[in-house]
Amino acid sequence: MTLTATAPRRTARPPAPLRRHLARLSPYAYVTPFFALFAAFGLFPLLYTAYVAFYRVELQTPGEMEWRGLGNYTAILGDEFFWTALRNTFTIGVISTVPQLLMALGLAHLLNYKLRGRNFFRVTMLLPYATSVAAATLVFAQLFGRDFGLINYLIGLVGIDPVDWQSGTVASQIAVSTIVTWRWTGYNALIYLAGMQSIPAELYEAAELDGASRFRQFLHVTLPGLRPTVLFTVVVSTIGATQLFGEPLLFEGSISGGISHQYQTLGLYMYEQGWGFFHLGRAAAIAWVMFLLIVLLVLVNTAIARRRSGKETTER
Repeated sequence: MTLTATAPRRTARPPAPLRRHLARLSPYAYVTPFFALFAAFGLFPLLYTAYVAFYRVELQTPGEMEWRGLGNYTAILGDEFFWTALRNTFTIGVISTVPQLLMALGLAHLLNYKLRGRNFFRVTMLLPYATSVAAATLVFAQLFGRDFGLINYLIGLVGIDPVDWQSGTVASQIAVSTIVTWRWTGYNALIYLAGMQSIPAELYEAAELDGASRFRQFLHVTLPGLRPTVLFTVVVSTIGATQLFGEPLLFEGSISGGISHQYQTLGLYMYEQGWGFFHLGRAAAIAWVMFLLIVLLVLVNTAIARRRSGKETTER
């Protein structure tokens, strides 16, 4: 009895031109899910918000739309509370961003050296960022309480009268800015630390051989090497300050940002118009004003950074 082995069946392969065409299309297939999700949940809401901003739309009757043209924008620009919110957003952004980035830069500089337990400190830096916005704000609201707050108790020990942190304009903005600074300092410190570790060690060794102190090394080696990282954190912090919402909302639980709108930001103002007064068309217009403001601030920051880089290149 003779056994004969059957030859394995050969699967038909697509022709060479088709294989080359599929190879060229395969990278696009990998990134298609991201762009599909972005188009559905990012691009479409953005364009639809721009469309709604030209209509009068009420929350009670979202299906009834009345053409207003630029009426929503003119109503916003004629509202004094919009300019109050814009001023508060700028003030709180400056008060929170500048100390935050300076402290983050100093902490990153310390953690960049060999310290005992520095990995523990690096992990600790992220704990405020990982904390819930609601939980952190509610805790700080108790700390800044007028009658029984810990902050007023501590300043009372040195003879300072209690401060009404929720009613005063400057005091309430400082309190809200403190929450933002506490949450984001560690995050920015780790970004700066990653940037510092990418600077070649030979530059520090050469500076040390020249007799430069650690402070001189920080000024003439670390800061120039961190310029792109600093620009990134400034841009991200500017965007975050413009969109500030959770901290001022939960600080007192009021969408008006206090009795006299003393710490109402643009995010709170948009929420008040849309879900407090039910003017969805006006809220959409505010959202686009915020978007254009962010784009303008980013362009200004980028232009300043490029101008400084050009000046330093010319001086060299």
